[in-house]
Amino acid sequence: MLRAMVRLISISRVTWPVLALGALAGCPRAPEPSLTVAPSGSSSASAAPADVPPLAARRPVVDRYHGVSVTDDYRWLEAADDPEVKSWSAAQNAHARRVLDALPGRQALAEKLRRLMTHESPDWYGLRWRGGRLFALKDSPPKQQPFLVTLAGPDAPDTERVVLDPTVLDATGGTSIDWYVPSQDGKLVAVSLSSGGTESGTVHVYEVDGGKERSGDAIPRVNGGTAGGSLAWRADGAGFFYTRYPAPGERPAEDLAFYQQVWFHELGADPKTDLPSLTKDLPRIAEIHLEASPDGRHLLASVANGDGGEHEQWLLALGKNAKQDLDKWRKLAALADKVVEARFAPDGELWLRSLAGAPKGKLLKLAPTADLAKAVTVVPESDAVIDGFVVTRSRIYTRDLVGGPYQVRVFERSGKALSPLSLEPVSSVWQLAPLDGDEVLVRSESFVRPGAWHRYRGADGALVPTPLRKQSPVSYDDIEVVRETCVSKDGTAVPLNVLRKKGTKLDGRNPLLLAGYGGYGISESPWFDVRLRAWLDAGGVFADANLRGGGEFGEAWHLAGNLTRKQNVFDDFLACARHVVEVGYTRPERLGIIGGSNGGLLMGAALTQAPGQFRAVVSLVGIYDMLRVELTANGAFNVTEFGSVKDKAEFDALYAYSPYHHVTDGAAYPAVLFITGANDPRVDPWHSRKMTARLQAATGGRSPVLLRTSDSTGHGIGTPLDAQVAEQIDLWSFLLHELGADAAGAEPR
Repeated sequence: MLRAMVRLISISRVTWPVLALGALAGCPRAPEPSLTVAPSGSSSASAAPADVPPLAARRPVVDRYHGVSVTDDYRWLEAADDPEVKSWSAAQNAHARRVLDALPGRQALAEKLRRLMTHESPDWYGLRWRGGRLFALKDSPPKQQPFLVTLAGPDAPDTERVVLDPTVLDATGGTSIDWYVPSQDGKLVAVSLSSGGTESGTVHVYEVDGGKERSGDAIPRVNGGTAGGSLAWRADGAGFFYTRYPAPGERPAEDLAFYQQVWFHELGADPKTDLPSLTKDLPRIAEIHLEASPDGRHLLASVANGDGGEHEQWLLALGKNAKQDLDKWRKLAALADKVVEARFAPDGELWLRSLAGAPKGKLLKLAPTADLAKAVTVVPESDAVIDGFVVTRSRIYTRDLVGGPYQVRVFERSGKALSPLSLEPVSSVWQLAPLDGDEVLVRSESFVRPGAWHRYRGADGALVPTPLRKQSPVSYDDIEVVRETCVSKDGTAVPLNVLRKKGTKLDGRNPLLLAGYGGYGISESPWFDVRLRAWLDAGGVFADANLRGGGEFGEAWHLAGNLTRKQNVFDDFLACARHVVEVGYTRPERLGIIGGSNGGLLMGAALTQAPGQFRAVVSLVGIYDMLRVELTANGAFNVTEFGSVKDKAEFDALYAYSPYHHVTDGAAYPAVLFITGANDPRVDPWHSRKMTARLQAATGGRSPVLLRTSDSTGHGIGTPLDAQVAEQIDLWSFLLHELGADAAGAEPR
């Protein structure tokens, strides 16, 4: 599934700039300004004439959609297990390797990136307070994977204890933690583990003291790259509810990645005897999140209908014997009710984030035993977009989007507004983690400041820094962040965040890297990434666009860029590309663009709709064939966001922008680097294979079109540190060279 999970799971280990936290990467040459970009010549990243990519054979297949005949020349490249496809992909990799390894300045750049990315400064994220302990995932380079730790509190890093280090289980670094859930008393913790970037997670149960795994409680098929996975403990810690995909034999093979359901496991019992709980009346593309009330009396299941933003809310009353009435669920809110988030307060009261009549969000409260009609509005809709919230003993904290950056408002439980938190301008708040009473931990960061945790004291309103903060090996004091506005094709104002060295001249000579996403209601919000220092030191400017399709201005902003309105996203992005040229930041010959996942679709649309606006493109784990994407396991979850070829109006929209179907023979396309992982569960790698083949045939070798495939990773989540470093070296080498920047650059400050 294409969600903000990428950033929310691990802020520091993402391949930016996706998802959000999703795909990051990075860009030479500069003839005089012109209206179009000439094809890269022999001095570009293209290979010598003797080293040409292995062009794919054309084997046309014709499909008909609503009376329209569509030819697909490279359908055969969808068969990942076909020996011919494997051979072609390996040859593409070898070709890309020869080109990338030969780029000038690569060695100096590699040393710089390796220094930046392996700097020994830890980071903590995914915090939870349970049983008087603080649980956290810790990212500590040069370790290959984040690991699970506990602390006595946020101000006591010296009390840290390791519960589970996946590199102890797998010395290759290929096994990663998908997520964890501690029991209410903090004595046990359930952890989903997966390997090779597959995100296919098996839950294991560990004793927190000592980190010993309980034998017999491992449960497979709990997490996946499609609907994710979730788990909630029974109050006494003797068992838990969990999500599970169908086991082989329970459904046809084509349905094994769908029909996620809720089951119950009693500790010590054979998982084969686990009992079904919520298994009926769920959509095929259900994505379920579970939460138990602190008093142990209720269980909540938030069920998303795929990735388009629609949710149902289900409640289960829990008796003393959890095996009784396991299937007595009550649907609290249907899709039409637009309740998109639900949480329990410490006293068991249910709080809801609703978009009904409030596209920027409002908060309701409700007794768990009552019907939705009795919900009371406590925090009404305002100009800020409520993106998340936490309810403590006597306070409400809302995590608000204001066009991309965040703010945090504070209210009494009655709804009376108190003073908001004082945060750095143009910054993000990635998590609010409640402690005891009214205290919460706040993780914030900006484009120029690493992530840091502060303790907010509800009693006196003080925001106090804690020792849990990432330290940057380089300074960003010479960098300024400017918020600018671009005007899209239909007159819509689109915000653009620009990072530049202070004193940057607007003379059109700067290499500029433009990023975007625009989908699923996911917002492009400020994040700190030390790798960006290499680009800035090379004389580059970086810009990140807040496109429609995201959630920066609420659900109306999202809906303006989904389904048959998706073209608005591409129009917004192309307007931003024109803006940076018109105001004098750069010119097309020095303009590069980058995006991943849904942002990879954006890259495909931009390069086919306006190839003359850019010099170079990096597209990571992207979607390019919009007519067949829904036939993949994960693609089916995206129908509620993109639409389906089965619907005539939606087919017309999909076909009108599908990048694969709009490559034109002989067109002067920019240089392109495609990145994919063979184990990607979210976007099938055949998208990258087919798009590469089509572009290589169209350009005839005049522009470099490279395909880099990793056999041991997936969509980016769970990628070992060494593999991340290797990928970043390739990305930046390619783009720095194509855009004429100094690959060696100044030494990090």
